Amino acid sequence: MIKFFKGFGFAFAGIWQMLLQERNFKVHVLALLAVISAGLYFHITTQEWINILLVSALVLSLEAINTAIEKLCDMHTKEIHPQIKLIKDVAAGAVLIAAIFALVIAFLIFTKYLVK
Repeated sequence: MIKFFKGFGFAFAGIWQMLLQERNFKVHVLALLAVISAGLYFHITTQEWINILLVSALVLSLEAINTAIEKLCDMHTKEIHPQIKLIKDVAAGAVLIAAIFALVIAFLIFTKYLVK
């Protein structure tokens, strides 16, 4: 059981490091805080909250995975290598796809509150 709770400690340490060191993660967290503030202000529905929170979790999780992949690739080589570049670009692309869809979802949710 102690190992189980230690695992949470490692996970929270990873999140904390992302907040301290990763600019893009900070940007995504700020965007999440803005969307949460807007959701509270406009009193969005439960289903809208679920959509916002799910897509936000996806973006933040992909950003963390992208960072882990980048760090792992950097441990392998600091030189420019075509395969390493492709790996990093694909991982960053995954974050971008999720972020674009998150923006679309936020637009779809908040438009009806803004255009009254």
